[in-house]
Amino acid sequence: MRKIELNRIYRHFKGNYYYVKEIALSSETLEEYVVYQALYDDNKIYIRKLDMFLENIDQAREDNITNQQFRFELVDLSAGNSKSRVKKQNIREVIKNDRY
Repeated sequence: MRKIELNRIYRHFKGNYYYVKEIALSSETLEEYVVYQALYDDNKIYIRKLDMFLENIDQAREDNITNQQFRFELVDLSAGNSKSRVKKQNIREVIKNDRY
């Protein structure tokens, strides 16, 4: 099974980038959730069930503009094409304000 890397950037299959902050547990069910922050617009913070975050998606989906295999995929910032699409200013702001 794939593992989440904390404090790393992931790309959603619809093209947006997110900074993974933490894995949280539901106090009611003890289910694991990924806590992640958008690297665009107002940098909202979201949660999603871990299994859904890691799930496979149909690469033929019309809205899969990245042609990814998974809903979220780890971004390699050393690759020129990914680095240029992620706004560096947003990344710096999110990481600077990250209290974890």
